[in-house]
Amino acid sequence: MYEDLRPLLFSIAYRMVSSASDAEDIVQEAFLRFHRESGKGADIESPKAWLSTVTTRLAINHVKSARVRRERYVGTWLPEPLLTDTESEGARHAETADSLSLAFLVLLERLGPVERAVFLLREVFDYGYDEIAAVVGKSEDNCRQTAVRARRQVEAKKPRFEASRQKREELSSRFFDAVAGGDTEGLIHLLAADVVAYGDGGGRAPAIPRPVHGRERVVRLFSNIGRPSARLGVSRMSQLEVNGQPGAVFLDADGRPVLVVSLDIADGLVQTVRAISNPNKLRHLAPMADDD
Repeated sequence: MYEDLRPLLFSIAYRMVSSASDAEDIVQEAFLRFHRESGKGADIESPKAWLSTVTTRLAINHVKSARVRRERYVGTWLPEPLLTDTESEGARHAETADSLSLAFLVLLERLGPVERAVFLLREVFDYGYDEIAAVVGKSEDNCRQTAVRARRQVEAKKPRFEASRQKREELSSRFFDAVAGGDTEGLIHLLAADVVAYGDGGGRAPAIPRPVHGRERVVRLFSNIGRPSARLGVSRMSQLEVNGQPGAVFLDADGRPVLVVSLDIADGLVQTVRAISNPNKLRHLAPMADDD
């Protein structure tokens, strides 16, 4: 049962809390509570429904407390990244990879904890309103109204992504090759005029102190990337999918990830760059062996 239900529960928890390590803790706690109740002789008719409910409620409580901690966060806050592929547990239960993207997770921060739960359970995981009502302890009508409000907020700001996965990967490869090669001219042709770059170091690692807007400024940023890369101890780079979108992981000499970058690509151009160097948000990523 654990292996069967864990991917779904992790998918719900991660999208709720935007942290792989916290999502793991929430799922573990949900299973502990399940076994505790089962051990007492409780007749749990549907383990999936019971565990989904507990996982979501734990995630709601986590989001409420995280909002207070977030007020003291140093610099730009970004979600904890996942390295994904088509079979990854984070993406397995989503209709598309878009609901896993860093852009989408940042957008979900606009929603209240219960709003976020209702929206995700309905729009991403296709739960019925009767099921959602039981999970969040509201009436079905209330959940319908909440879902409509949340959907309206999300649709107004929903990020766009290049439909063709092949085009995204090709442009991403050209982007990182240009960055690595210091090809300023090449970068100019790959970036949207209103491109934005974000960096999250959490006050613990070199990062962009505030968002950088516009093609020229972002090109200058990447033209001077050598110094922060050296401070991070970057030894090599591996292009990988990050949260369902093209990206790259920058590794130190021991193969430990020290920087993860995700790209939002639409209309054949890079629209947004998100770079996470906060070591607390990279601890869950395993060291990578050199393929060479």
